[in-house]
Amino acid sequence: MADVAQLAGVSSQTVSRVSNGFPGVTEDTRAQVLAAMRELGYRPNSAARALRRGEFRTLGVITFSLSTMGNIRTLEAIATSAAEHGYAVTLLPVAVPTQDEVNGAFSRLGELAVDAVIVIMEIHLLDAATVSLPPGVQVVVADSDAGDRYTVVDTDQAGGARDAVRHLLDLGHDTVWHLAGPEGSFAAQRRANAWRTTLTGAGRTPPPLVRGDWSAASGYRAGLLLADEPECTAVFAANDQMALGLLRALHERGRRVPDDISVVGFDDIPESASFLPPLTTIHQDFAEVGRLCVEGVLSKMRQDGVEHGTTTLVPTRLVRRASTAAPRPGR
Repeated sequence: MADVAQLAGVSSQTVSRVSNGFPGVTEDTRAQVLAAMRELGYRPNSAARALRRGEFRTLGVITFSLSTMGNIRTLEAIATSAAEHGYAVTLLPVAVPTQDEVNGAFSRLGELAVDAVIVIMEIHLLDAATVSLPPGVQVVVADSDAGDRYTVVDTDQAGGARDAVRHLLDLGHDTVWHLAGPEGSFAAQRRANAWRTTLTGAGRTPPPLVRGDWSAASGYRAGLLLADEPECTAVFAANDQMALGLLRALHERGRRVPDDISVVGFDDIPESASFLPPLTTIHQDFAEVGRLCVEGVLSKMRQDGVEHGTTTLVPTRLVRRASTAAPRPGR
């Protein structure tokens, strides 16, 4: 800093004000100092500034899966929104979704110096009695049933599932089969519960639930089973990847979509419009979820965590494409 000050012909205090973005420096002087910084290769020490200010301008993100489309797109949105607010993101992946692994991730937060944490994880892994947070670190939970223990930002899982089932019933299908996500998943549970209650509320008997694991391969296996169900004319798949595998299996078994069976997915991944046929699905606004997660933790930091236990649901919408139609007469 002293070398920069000497080259620019200003005081060290002026260099400090420029490097920290403080006002009170003329534009000509600021340009002169910045030119000297570039010439000398000087970069402000962000760690030292963080210690002085008591903040690190970094958000931690804990997640146990980078293989699902939802988590990847939410993480991308969080990183983009954080950058817009001048924050970096430190990712703490949890290799195995166990309580010990989650505790270890939270313990590492103290070493990595983050100001707040966004958790993309099923809530049963977050036991408040065992998770230890560094002092002053605020938490927002994305896509989890956290109740009143945490601030939550979530897609309206139940609302999206209701829209999917109602769409198929309104087309004239007697009932709707469901290809659900894995057991233990909050999103899968919410979507399956909404599927069941929507059918019973309409006076229909829910067929047996078919279980997948979010992958296209599991959707394919489920599709081979559903293709042999003569009463199956409509399927709501809990995500688009499983719907993709389902479409392949139905095609191989000679069941035409939507002539024989209508299919609705969930997520509206970019590729869903290119499925054969293009997939009717429930659109999730991952960008909005990520933005609200970042704004939520920043708000809690400003308020020193006074407000907590709130839940914000991001609406979904039905995207109608060519994979759904009215059942053929006699079906």
